[in-house]
Amino acid sequence: MMHWPWRRKRSADRMVVSWSGGTLAYVLARREGGRYRVLRAGVEHQGGDSREAWVARLVTLGLSGYATDVMLTLEQYQLFHIAAPAVVPEELRAAARYQIKDLVDVHLDDLTVDVLHVGDGQGRAAAQILVVAAHQAVLREVMALAASMRWDVQVIDVHDTAQRNLQSAHACEDASCALWLADATQALLTFCKGGELFYSRRLEVPTGFLRMPWASARVADAALPDAYTPVEEYVPQYGLDALGSGVLGPDDVRRGASALDADRAQRLVVELQRSIDVWERQWASAPLAGVRVLPGPRSAELAQWLQGHSGQEVDTLDMGVSLDGVDCIAPHDLLACGPLLGVLLRSDSLRAQG
Repeated sequence: MMHWPWRRKRSADRMVVSWSGGTLAYVLARREGGRYRVLRAGVEHQGGDSREAWVARLVTLGLSGYATDVMLTLEQYQLFHIAAPAVVPEELRAAARYQIKDLVDVHLDDLTVDVLHVGDGQGRAAAQILVVAAHQAVLREVMALAASMRWDVQVIDVHDTAQRNLQSAHACEDASCALWLADATQALLTFCKGGELFYSRRLEVPTGFLRMPWASARVADAALPDAYTPVEEYVPQYGLDALGSGVLGPDDVRRGASALDADRAQRLVVELQRSIDVWERQWASAPLAGVRVLPGPRSAELAQWLQGHSGQEVDTLDMGVSLDGVDCIAPHDLLACGPLLGVLLRSDSLRAQG
């Protein structure tokens, strides 16, 4: 591993960052007695600053020179769930690259690809892998900022595995589902058991979903069973069609905003139920202990609403279970900074492996 030629700040301190679309989210933490304590966290926007002015501003904020982990945000990579190629382990990554060639819209030479084993590698999980594909231009941009900031980058992680770490801190041995939902962006569902990621799925949500009056958007109980689709016939929708584009059409105007909100809210419940249905059919021996909603705007209200309409035990995820000082993160920064905490929970043995 390459080491930068400057002196790093005290080794007990670690920074985790995401850098996407001109926005930097960061968490600075210190290792104390086997746990990390969050010292600082925040979100900074480059705006109209030049690269030089932007870096100077971050340096002034005291964010330079740390041992740093990077988390790629959902829009910076793709994750594919595919059948494991029948090859020896040292050829797995090359084989996986070939298998996703028709699933990506760029040349394979422009992608950096990594492979994650599904679950515990036993039973049905042994026949499946997760393939992470990130455009090299994205990684070059991240590393260029790292060089300017004198960050000694230890790990480049992804949101799916960071979320796995957070939910596994709550229910490591039990099967559980976690939902991360941001306003006007994607939702991420992860299903884990025994500290391992088994199943991950992204959902698009309509603009303004977190501002919808959920209490009035009541989901009809009779609609849910009819909405189920058998797993063998169900292909998850990863585009905006899954929950609507967020653009009002003439029919929507005639029906009124409250009816439209109810439809969109119902679709979210149906997509959650379908994903749980996939889990229960494929992993019938591991019933879900419940669903956790990652903290963010109205997360407690969302958990209560989902529980009332999904038939599942739903609660918010307490990030303070394995980390100290999380209360220092401002509520409006939780959506961006919360997932970064999962990277801190990455084991030291995995860090050593890179």
